[in-house]
Amino acid sequence: MKQLELTVGIFVLLGLAAVAYLTLKLGSGSLVGGDTYLVEARFTNAGGLHSGSNVLLAGVTVGRVEAVRMDPADYSAIATLRIAKVLRLPTDSMASVKTAGLIGDKYVALSPGADEAFLDPGSRITMTESAVDLESLIGKMAFGSIDKDKDPKPAP
Repeated sequence: MKQLELTVGIFVLLGLAAVAYLTLKLGSGSLVGGDTYLVEARFTNAGGLHSGSNVLLAGVTVGRVEAVRMDPADYSAIATLRIAKVLRLPTDSMASVKTAGLIGDKYVALSPGADEAFLDPGSRITMTESAVDLESLIGKMAFGSIDKDKDPKPAP
């Protein structure tokens, strides 16, 4: 009986150690891959993008957002992206801030370009698409529909 209890105890400890290891790896974003490099992307509206958000290409996670900061020169948001080194992005690639679902987390979607030159580590993605502000879009649609319902006055 003591052998069984010892075996179960070791098994539980190994399980807890595995959960702790995965928690630390996921928290630091290092499950993306060992070799990574940094690139930046400038957005006029980061719309809730934060450090630790996913970077996806074709629906596959290829990196994480390392940091998001504001550029005081032009009040734009600059996102630093940590990308897996095996992924070589052409210089005309595009980065877009997207939402997972209707009110889900924000992530950066990459669309590779067709240029034969590739982005160097530390360089900036110049073609970006900012987050869509759903609140203002719904507000415009609501107020726009009110204006449409009004009958225009006939010309005399």
